[in-house]
Amino acid sequence: MSVGSVGSVGDEVRGEQASPQQSLGTAAARNLATTTKSAPQMQEITSRWLLRKLPWVQVQGGTYRVNRRLSYSVGDGRVTFVQTGARVAVIPAELGELPALRGYEDEEALTELAARCRQREFAAGEIIAVSGAATDRVFLLAHGKVEQVGEGPYGDEAVLGVLADGAYFGDASLTDPDAIWEWTARASTACTVLELTRDDVRNLAERAVSLRAHLAVVAALPEQRTNTYGEAAIDLSAGHVGEAVVPHTYVDYDASPRQYELSVAQTVLKVHSRVADLYNQPMNQTEQQLRLTVEALRERQEHELVNNREFGLLANCDYGQRLQPHDGVPSPDDMDELLSRRRGSKLFLAHPRAIAAFGRECSRRGLALESVEVDGDRITTWRGVPIFPCNKIPVSDARTTSIICMRTGEADQGVIGLHQTGLPDEIEPSLSVRFMGIDEQAIISYLVTAYYSAAVLVPDALGVLENVEVSRWR
Repeated sequence: MSVGSVGSVGDEVRGEQASPQQSLGTAAARNLATTTKSAPQMQEITSRWLLRKLPWVQVQGGTYRVNRRLSYSVGDGRVTFVQTGARVAVIPAELGELPALRGYEDEEALTELAARCRQREFAAGEIIAVSGAATDRVFLLAHGKVEQVGEGPYGDEAVLGVLADGAYFGDASLTDPDAIWEWTARASTACTVLELTRDDVRNLAERAVSLRAHLAVVAALPEQRTNTYGEAAIDLSAGHVGEAVVPHTYVDYDASPRQYELSVAQTVLKVHSRVADLYNQPMNQTEQQLRLTVEALRERQEHELVNNREFGLLANCDYGQRLQPHDGVPSPDDMDELLSRRRGSKLFLAHPRAIAAFGRECSRRGLALESVEVDGDRITTWRGVPIFPCNKIPVSDARTTSIICMRTGEADQGVIGLHQTGLPDEIEPSLSVRFMGIDEQAIISYLVTAYYSAAVLVPDALGVLENVEVSRWR
């Protein structure tokens, strides 16, 4: 660089320094200005449609009892497995889910039965059992999907249903030597199953007196007269003429009805007295702390209503109301099947990714989803039933989730929310904030408490479409 060029740069710098400031700078002006502030923001806040749309029932005494007609349906649960590498084993106590072993508690015998279960692998499309053939074994489905294939009205093939992880089939063979397969079991994906033969059970029963006695009692039980829902039948007569004898009957009740106790979510909010005294303008610090705490508490409440093992919707759906998608992705056919399982469905609940996957499938078929305005928001619908987004429904590592469909309200024998209002220091229904005092460090404490639960009045009020794939594009 030449000397002349250096000199010219220096002249420019001296010229800038020589320019005097003619007005107050913005940095200094901010010291005298009152800034406009937003309230504290929080990303965790969602629409919480479940809390908004669930009818809430007042529960006195903290307990709600659901009285039902006597039902004879037993052994309709799912079997749980443990996996070690490629080896799968059934948990011995889970064999009690089979109708023939329901109520049997001999741990030693159940452990030996579990050890006799043999693991088998089936490829997609392979036949596991053939309709009309004699069955002498029960299959426990550890992983995969199995189609129940039957004959259609015109002799063509029809898929009657889909079984998934935890299901079992062929259980009648354990007590009935003449049992046959009523449908063909075909693997729709690669499947891992455990099989337990009737001979294995019979051989063990010859040595285990308790097992032999239990199976004899089960085989001797008279067939109970029930309706299509498994409830004790009510004898009626209709269409008769003359002096026909009118049947006598009565309605039997479940002797051990289920009781729901209110669950609780709590936290202790702490605010320093100096903050509460000196920093309350333009916003009250205690109020803002409490507002965000209540929002987090309500988010946790909705999460528990969906996922809690005791009363959550996903865990308490009847196994007869759980469906599997026929092709993995949520299709209009699957949603129709979910709707057909109950009368008066009021709403769907689905993870936003499941709603997007359903929208893609509808677009692929050339179907346009309608929407309806609910509380000022546009909500997607299917067959007129709104599909509300709920990010509390989990998405697994395999990118599968569930879609919930339900009927709501006590009058319709649906799903209801449970709470108790009128609590001391209540600020919202069934949510209270109690002052706990000030400690020696001048910290003010408030106990924030919410009480809640949910109840399914009859099994068909709630249905779930499980194992919905949300990341498949085609």
